Amino acid sequence: MSFDPSQLAALDAVLRLGSFDAAAAELYVTPSAISQRIKALEDRVGGALVVRAAPCIATPAGARLARHAGEVRLLEAALARDLELPGTPARLRLAINADSLSTWFLPALIGHDLLFDIAVDDESHSADWLRRGEVSAAITAHARPVQGCDAFALGRMRYVATCAPGFYERFFAEGVTTEAFARAPMLQFNAKDALQHDWLRRITGQAPTPPLHRLPSSQGFVDAARLGLGWGLNPEPMVREDLAQGRLVALRPDQPQEVALHWQVNRLVAGAVTGLTAAVRRAASTALVPV
Repeated sequence: MSFDPSQLAALDAVLRLGSFDAAAAELYVTPSAISQRIKALEDRVGGALVVRAAPCIATPAGARLARHAGEVRLLEAALARDLELPGTPARLRLAINADSLSTWFLPALIGHDLLFDIAVDDESHSADWLRRGEVSAAITAHARPVQGCDAFALGRMRYVATCAPGFYERFFAEGVTTEAFARAPMLQFNAKDALQHDWLRRITGQAPTPPLHRLPSSQGFVDAARLGLGWGLNPEPMVREDLAQGRLVALRPDQPQEVALHWQVNRLVAGAVTGLTAAVRRAASTALVPV
C-alpha cells in the first residue's frame, strides 16, 4: 500500500503542531486543504487518524502512520546523503528520560543532519512509545528489545539520595530511619516516578509513605533539595559539586541507586541513524557507570 506524500505531510504537521491552522501555515496551504488531505487519508485506511481537539492528537492508527511517514523521510534523507544529492533534514522522534537529557544525552545530538522531536518520559515507560509506534528510538530501562527494535546497553545512571544540611538536622538528626522517612517530605518527579519508593523499600525493607512534592524537573529536583524543600534521588553528576561543597548531604552515601539504561531503535530506520546510535553510545560511555 502506498500513500500520497502530501497527505502524509499534512498528518505529520497536524500532529506535530497541534492544529490544522498551524499545519496549513507551515505547508503554505489553506486549513481546508489540510482537512481534505486528512479526510482522504482516513478514508484510505478506514478509520480516524486524528482526534480533533486542542491540541490535535493522534489515534493509535494515526501515530503508527505518522511514524511510517517519518521513517520514509529518514530513509530518503539518508539516500540523498549517500548520493550527495541536495535535501532537507528529516525529523526523528525520540523518547528520552529527563535525567539523561539533563546530564549527558544532548551532546550526542550534535553533528547529525536531522531534526529532533523529543518526548520526555520515565525510562521505565519510554519503551511504550516504541510499542505504540510514536517514536523511532528511545532510552529505556528495558534490556529486552521491543518487537522490531535493536537494543544497546548504555550503562547505569547512578543516583544519590540528597537533602539540605538543615533539612537533615530537622528530620534525620536521630538517624536515617524508617520513622524519619515517614515524616520527611520527599520529592517525586511525577506519578510514574517510582525511584524514591524503590530505594526506600530496598534500604528499609518496608514501604513508608512519606509526604511528597511533585516536581517534574531534573534541575528543579536539585534546586528543591538544596533549598530544603524535600529529599530526593538525584543523578550523581548533578550533585557532585553540591555534595563536595556541603550544600547537600547524602542520606545514605553507601547506598546509591543505579538504573540500567538501554538505547532502542526501530530496525526500519536503524541504518539511517547509525551515526546517532554511535554518538549516543559514546556519550553514555563517558557519563554512565559501565555495565
